[in-house]
Amino acid sequence: MLETKKVASVISLLNNIQRDYAPAALATSFSIEDMVLLDVISKHAPEIGVFTLDTGRLPAETYDLMQRTHERYGAVVEVYAPDCSVLAEYVQAQGPNAFYNSVEQRKQCCAMRKLVPLKRALSNREAWITGLRREQSVTRNDIQRMEWDAVHGIPKFNPLLDWSEDEVWAYIRENDVPFNELYTQGYTSIGCAPCTRAITEQEDIRAGRWWWESPETKECGLHVRQESKAKDTETAEA
Repeated sequence: MLETKKVASVISLLNNIQRDYAPAALATSFSIEDMVLLDVISKHAPEIGVFTLDTGRLPAETYDLMQRTHERYGAVVEVYAPDCSVLAEYVQAQGPNAFYNSVEQRKQCCAMRKLVPLKRALSNREAWITGLRREQSVTRNDIQRMEWDAVHGIPKFNPLLDWSEDEVWAYIRENDVPFNELYTQGYTSIGCAPCTRAITEQEDIRAGRWWWESPETKECGLHVRQESKAKDTETAEA
């Protein structure tokens, strides 16, 4: 059972963001966390925008969910894609799956498919919102509710940082929120198709992402924190 006060806290934070940081936007990868936030935004803070990064290599199930999201919530999700000419040059020179060769080549692929489109998506925003949770991985266990994104020069909010996976699923069930069918096949963190796999019961929830790398490198660069200065939680909720 999901605590009502946790949902109320998220609603309050999103209302404050809508009021004080317009125009703000949720960056969604259509994860269960992002679907929770999209549902709350649609009901309680509709002036907050929503965008997604279509890398061109997403699983079919993710595109299915994008369609169901469109049918449920309307045309609320803006889509940002990589530069086709830059991507074509990379594939021509390195091959379509060069990201398996090294962390450096994988991050180069992520930069083209995610980081550059993200910069465009945030260029006219005063703040952005994510579905990050502390328990997701070792790279996220000290995130704050409000952080300063030094790369884009705007604050970043993580409304679900202290939610458990069970609480996220409780909201999904209680509100009949659509979700990616890959979650029913053992997937717990879903990105591009060639970089995502199902996990076993013994593995942590991010084990299926870039599974050939060490846990300390398992970020695409969207959530770089070494240059970020955490803000006090109370400031975000004031």
